[in-house]
Amino acid sequence: MKELLKDKKFKYLLAALFFVLIFEIMSLMNIHFNDIAEAVLFGLICIAIGYGTILRGIRNLIKFNFSSINTLMFIAVCGAFYLKQYPEAAIVIVLFTLGEYMERYGIIKSKSAIQGLIDNSPKTANIKTRGEIPIQEVKISEIVVIKPGDQIPLDGEVIEGTSFIDESMITGEPIPVDKRAGDIVFAGSLNKQGYIEIKVTKESKDSTLSKIIQLTFQASKARSETQRFINKFSAYYTPTILAIAILLVTVPVFIFYGNFNEWLLMSLTLLVISCPCALVISTPVSIYSAIGNASSKGILVKGGKYLEDIGKIKAIALDKTRTITHGKPVVSDIFPYNGVSKEELIACAAGFEVFSEHPIAHSIIEKAKEENIDYHEVKNFQAVMGKGVKGDCIVCKERSHVLGSLRFVTEEHDVQQDIITEVERLQKQGKTALILSSDKNVEGVIAVSDEIKNDSKDAINKIKELNVTPVMMTGDNDNAAKFVGSLVGITDIRSQLLPDGKSAEIDNLILQYGEVAMVGDGVNDAPALAKAHIGIAMGSAGSDIAIETADIALMNDNLCLIPFLIRLSRKTLATIKINTIFAITTKLIFIILAFAGLSNLVMAIFADVGVTILVIINSLRLLNYK
Repeated sequence: MKELLKDKKFKYLLAALFFVLIFEIMSLMNIHFNDIAEAVLFGLICIAIGYGTILRGIRNLIKFNFSSINTLMFIAVCGAFYLKQYPEAAIVIVLFTLGEYMERYGIIKSKSAIQGLIDNSPKTANIKTRGEIPIQEVKISEIVVIKPGDQIPLDGEVIEGTSFIDESMITGEPIPVDKRAGDIVFAGSLNKQGYIEIKVTKESKDSTLSKIIQLTFQASKARSETQRFINKFSAYYTPTILAIAILLVTVPVFIFYGNFNEWLLMSLTLLVISCPCALVISTPVSIYSAIGNASSKGILVKGGKYLEDIGKIKAIALDKTRTITHGKPVVSDIFPYNGVSKEELIACAAGFEVFSEHPIAHSIIEKAKEENIDYHEVKNFQAVMGKGVKGDCIVCKERSHVLGSLRFVTEEHDVQQDIITEVERLQKQGKTALILSSDKNVEGVIAVSDEIKNDSKDAINKIKELNVTPVMMTGDNDNAAKFVGSLVGITDIRSQLLPDGKSAEIDNLILQYGEVAMVGDGVNDAPALAKAHIGIAMGSAGSDIAIETADIALMNDNLCLIPFLIRLSRKTLATIKINTIFAITTKLIFIILAFAGLSNLVMAIFADVGVTILVIINSLRLLNYK
């Protein structure tokens, strides 16, 4: 409201309202001026304030278009002038114009988060060889210089320098991310401190930020089911009210010989109070506010329909890898044997794995780096496809080593039963166990697993609290799936599924629960995402497929955004319902009062505008919903 009070047009309308109210009070006190003078004065006020409404009303009458609200207002003003209720006519037009202005304010305010994306998006880029140029002119592979405090203008790859990058504009996450050579950065991100150079990977029109802006505005235009119903309803509602108002004058006057002026006034009061402004404005402002709120948190909702539907789901299928887990293997357990230290075990294993490109090998290398352990030097390296590696460790006095699965190591060396038992225990937990052996002695066991995200268990619990059943679907084996499920609290587990298998399971879930959502990484889960009522792409920043195919895309890996989105959807639907009931109830009360002779034109327009303003304020609360 503080912003409104600073607005010149809003203050102008308030001043006009105050002015006409003084004359209305004087009229009620039987203080009148010359009829012609009043007609001219209030006629000029009506034209100055509501010329747009009057012109649209005249245009609609010429075209016999009686479905417009402007037509109702024009008829009401003409009727008031006929009855010589000039202040009332001015109040009607001033309050209606004020209500329209509040509606526009509500729409603009509800779109503020979306508009902020455009206003804050970079317009130029500092090219290393060409200097500052518009981002539209930048070509792929050109080098962009990013200084501390600069906004990253285009998607690209860091080729020089390190820095902390604020990606909240894209992902909604407030904590800056460490970026260095080889890392991907997104347009709209903010370089917090270091100097970096990036190689452009996408043109401005194809950047992640551009797609978010484009899809978000498409979402704001894509009407929800409720919005479509209300718009269709208002198209029939307005002419129906106009027909009733005409009958309200003609029947009592021409059949029962009632007083024309009295019934005309009642008819005009009915027209004003029945104006569907509050009904029409409630849904779009609520939807825009909710979508804007979601966008600010890194949730891209592609339409009001999907925002409404996510709140109706009864079950949600979640892919395991990269949704519940990080999708990146890490060293989880280290068990040294036969006098070998933990550091020696890692150093020796890393010495062999440095030759491999396998993700498991990378996890051991990363563990060595994390612990600041130097790799052992290896010679005579030999990789055995699908089993493990062999070679001689120079640091370990050139002893021959075997590193790999239990089956592979037992082919070369004897393995003690207690070690076999330990490996089997790790496998039941869904972990991959690697055994390092030399000279017929096992030196240790290193277990690697896909780490569960910190927020997964909390998110699953919150989903269950909303009476939505979580179901885990994965291509992984039964042991791994059950172990992960037990840690996060999911009992319905469907494992060893290929992409088409996941799609078939969605069909089964729909038969079992009805409304179903699917959460996946947006690539191999595409068939299941498309089959579900709502497809949600997880961790989709930079994934074109995810952004383009899913109904909802989470621009970061925060699984807790899903229960928030469900709550936001239900809150939005509840807000629309409350606004609708409130608007209809208020109008019915004043219609009854009008028929009872206890309401007049001024009370009717005050009630209508008052309801509209309250509905807008209630809808805008969704912007700050948490």
